Amino acid sequence: MKTMLYSIICGICVICGFTSCSDDDFTGDPSRDWQGTTTFFASTDAQGFNTYYTPAVGRVGDPMPFYDQKAGDFKVLYLQEFDNNMSHRFHPIWGVSTKDGANYESLGEVLPYGTNDYQQDAALGTGCAYEKDGTYYIYYTGHNGNCKNREVVMRATSTDFKTWTKDELWTLNGPDYGYSGNDFRDPQIFVADDNLYHMVISTYPNGGGDPCFAEFKSNDMKNWEHVGRIRMIWDRMLECPDIFKMGNYWYIVFSESYRASWSRKVKYMVAPTYDELKNCLNDGPKWAPDGHEGVLDSRALYAAKTASNGTDRYIWGWCPFRSGSDIHEKNTNVGAGDGNEPNWSGALVCHKIIQHSDGTLTLGAVPAMAAKYNQTVNATVMESNGYNSGSLSGDGAYVLYNRLGTANHISFTVKTSNVWDKFGVSFVRGTDSKKYYTIVVNPEDDNHRKLNFEQEGEEGKGFIEGIDGYWFERPADNVYNIDIYTDNSVLTLYINDVCAYTQRIYGIQKNCWSINNYGGSVTVSDVKVSQQ
Repeated sequence: MKTMLYSIICGICVICGFTSCSDDDFTGDPSRDWQGTTTFFASTDAQGFNTYYTPAVGRVGDPMPFYDQKAGDFKVLYLQEFDNNMSHRFHPIWGVSTKDGANYESLGEVLPYGTNDYQQDAALGTGCAYEKDGTYYIYYTGHNGNCKNREVVMRATSTDFKTWTKDELWTLNGPDYGYSGNDFRDPQIFVADDNLYHMVISTYPNGGGDPCFAEFKSNDMKNWEHVGRIRMIWDRMLECPDIFKMGNYWYIVFSESYRASWSRKVKYMVAPTYDELKNCLNDGPKWAPDGHEGVLDSRALYAAKTASNGTDRYIWGWCPFRSGSDIHEKNTNVGAGDGNEPNWSGALVCHKIIQHSDGTLTLGAVPAMAAKYNQTVNATVMESNGYNSGSLSGDGAYVLYNRLGTANHISFTVKTSNVWDKFGVSFVRGTDSKKYYTIVVNPEDDNHRKLNFEQEGEEGKGFIEGIDGYWFERPADNVYNIDIYTDNSVLTLYINDVCAYTQRIYGIQKNCWSINNYGGSVTVSDVKVSQQ
């Protein structure tokens, strides 16, 4: 009897258990105590990027921005990269539109690649877009190793930026003008001092020799006359050229493709006139007198080009993705330590161009970014060492803050006690982390600083080879006003409107972060965090 009663009771309990676990009551995985814990979490990127645009499928390659006066917005065309590209047909031109460089609307595919493996534009390469008298033009690279010339310049037109017609009867062929048929790419159009349209194309002389720009001019955007050759400084291929006038100065922005850890960056030259700008390139390295050697960002921004709405000028490039089996492998697999380039394509990154009185350029945050990150969250101190009332003293001092979200705006101010104090900001840091990642503000000499990307912790490898950093002038008052924006694994850091640093760091979201000191003492103030 007791046995039977026990069985009945057990059965009732089982039934009740099943009943209580109905679909209506199921809530998924147990919620995590995100704010109460500080251990490392192997987070992954969310499906979409809210700020640094990445298509739902594939990645962004070589941006081609211009300001559309008719629509009142920026159109940013780009080469769409897929993981399963065909051997000859790849890189259709896709696009996004934006009014402010922070919010984007996809335009989808703008210009398809050719329909068979033997068309000149079976694959598309970088170019530019322009509007004249109500007609939109895309000048682009037609790339196909099956053709007589591997690369030629081609064009397409549209009246509404939706339906495009390829001009099948027109091409610019390098050998017709004494240039290579294999490397003849990246056409860029601008209006020069003579009020004519000019086009520069990255190429080599036919038969060999140092790389150069081929220059053409036109009065109607249709018929082009060859006007000469412009030497490339450093005797290295300068890709994705962008020439423009801003204020009283002329600039050329370019991406140096040389495969070295100190190169493969977006750089610029400056001169009072267009002719003098060309002479800068012809006469050798005449860099801007700002101590930057013409460098605009880290090696994690590439193929960047600019566009202006008449008031502000912005620059768009891509931050490369990284491959690897886990966060730690991805964050150290930067690609250049062994002479190889980082992975091609990634997320679309935009900066505002800041022009200084002497003509030099730096990059700053897009103004619309701050408004987008408008949800203030607490920055809670979870753990510290050598930290007291905002002061970090001694080597190894740090203050660890609570976990970040998917998209974060971090701002704080650091004041150093002398010209040699060294500090940094770490991400993907847990109290149990044996490896984490730090952007270090490193003293190069009394007057200059350099940002380095390092893997720290007891198992960290230190400086990550192939990353290189960004070199800038020490603030005279030793005050560093720092703004950091993150969106999934893409990060941009700004200091005092004189330093911009883009980086890819996997695992930022859902992990803690810290501010660190490496000897001497620094004062940290105004720590704020906001999210989308």
